[in-house]
Amino acid sequence: MHDMDHRLLSALRDCGTDPRVAAAARALSWSGEHGALWIAAGLAGAAVDRERRGAWLRGTALTAAAHLASMGVKRVVRRPRPGRHIGIEPLVRTAGRHSFPSSHATSAAAAAVAYGALRPVGAHLVPPLAAAMCVSRMIVGVHYPSDVAAGAALGALTARVGAAWMNGGSDA
Repeated sequence: MHDMDHRLLSALRDCGTDPRVAAAARALSWSGEHGALWIAAGLAGAAVDRERRGAWLRGTALTAAAHLASMGVKRVVRRPRPGRHIGIEPLVRTAGRHSFPSSHATSAAAAAVAYGALRPVGAHLVPPLAAAMCVSRMIVGVHYPSDVAAGAALGALTARVGAAWMNGGSDA
C-alpha cells in the first residue's frame, strides 16, 4: 500500500507540471482551506433556497463537524505530509504538518453527501466539484491518495450519519 500511495501521488503530482492544472489545483486548495468553500456554499444555499433553509443550515453544520473530526484524527495519527523526503515539491503551503486524513477531502465529501440530498443544485454541482477538490490535494503534493480516500470516507460517513437530522425538523 505504501509503495502504491507514493506512485499514485507522484503520477498525480506530475499533472501539476501543466501551469493550467497547477493553477486550478492551487485555487481549489485555497478555496477549500478550513472547509471555507463548502461552508460558504451551504450558507448560500440557505439564503437562496428559503423552502429548505433549515436543511441547508444543518448540512452546513454537518460539513463543519466533519472537518473538525478530521482535524481531531490528524492530531491522533500525526502522519507527516509528503514532501521533499520522497521527492515531492508541494505547490501550496499548508496550515498544518499532518496529512492523514485530508481535511479538504473530508469537508468536500461531507458537502457532496449533505448538499447532494438537496436537489437539484446540490446534486449536480457539488459532487464533481468535491471530486476535483480531492484530486487537487494530490496534484499540489500535500496528501497521499490514502489520506484523501480516508478523508472522503470520514466526510461521507459523517454526513450520512447526520442525514436524518439534516432532513428532519422544521425548515421554516
